[in-house]
Amino acid sequence: MTKHGGSMKETLAKQSAKPSPKQSKVARDVAQFLRSLSEKNASVHTIKAYRTSLEQFTDYLGQSTWETVDHVKIRGFLSRLYDQGLAKPSVARALAAVRSLFKFLAREKLVKQNPALLVATPKLPKKLPRVPSIEELNRVLDTAPPDEAAFPERDRVIFELLYGCGIRNSELTGINVEHIRWSEHAIVVRGKGRKERLVPFGENADWALSTYMNARFRVMKEQAKKTPALILNLRGERLTTRSVGRIVKAMAVQNGLSPEVHPHTLRHAFGTHLLEEGADLRSIQELLGHERLATTQRYTQLSTRKVMEVYDKTHPRAK
Repeated sequence: MTKHGGSMKETLAKQSAKPSPKQSKVARDVAQFLRSLSEKNASVHTIKAYRTSLEQFTDYLGQSTWETVDHVKIRGFLSRLYDQGLAKPSVARALAAVRSLFKFLAREKLVKQNPALLVATPKLPKKLPRVPSIEELNRVLDTAPPDEAAFPERDRVIFELLYGCGIRNSELTGINVEHIRWSEHAIVVRGKGRKERLVPFGENADWALSTYMNARFRVMKEQAKKTPALILNLRGERLTTRSVGRIVKAMAVQNGLSPEVHPHTLRHAFGTHLLEEGADLRSIQELLGHERLATTQRYTQLSTRKVMEVYDKTHPRAK
């Protein structure tokens, strides 16, 4: 957090607020686009990633004007990124930033067309995450936290909500106490683009939440009443996504899971286990807050992979 309670998003917005008159027209238009992202409540991570990519793009263009930028020049920019050692996912993200920029420029009538649409997205390897089994995650949640845990009730509720509700790390840290609807067993969650959705939670998460809330007031005392955030650090401040990642990793390793387990792994597990237990994709899409069903369909790949593993291990004709 910045001084006087300003957010990281506000800091990023200020960095583009007053473009220097010495900047080229291209650089000033890029700054205007980045400001528009902040105004539309794009995530801090998106704004930061787009800023980095578009600074590289502006540097590559040099003294070029928008009229001289075509799909060939954009391909040249991507080639430079490859030459600098960037991997395909990073190059694909840079192209996404350029496409969004030109979409904005066209909407503002600063260009006549979007040349980035003629540039193919780099083909990415289909890398499916290894998802812990239901039994493995139950073991983590059924095991008492270690004695050295600084705030075991909080750590438990973090794991319960990430896996039990399938929410993103940023959604978890953004929850305020007022967002919990106890009578409905649900939480109001703000996802990408600040879109709200109602996420249900079960009995185990209910118990973990109640236990944590008691501990929250006991440990934080007056500070707990002053801050709206649900998940706090030991100073009584909203917990960061980085800290959540460290807590999840520590709990996973303590219970014999891979050190590569992170908060998004639990979200993947949520979707995969729902599918394995018979939930339909449309319902999973709603619960996860996916805008497109195609995103949710990745979980069918995860489930199919498990089925193939079972077949290979058990069917007599597969051995």
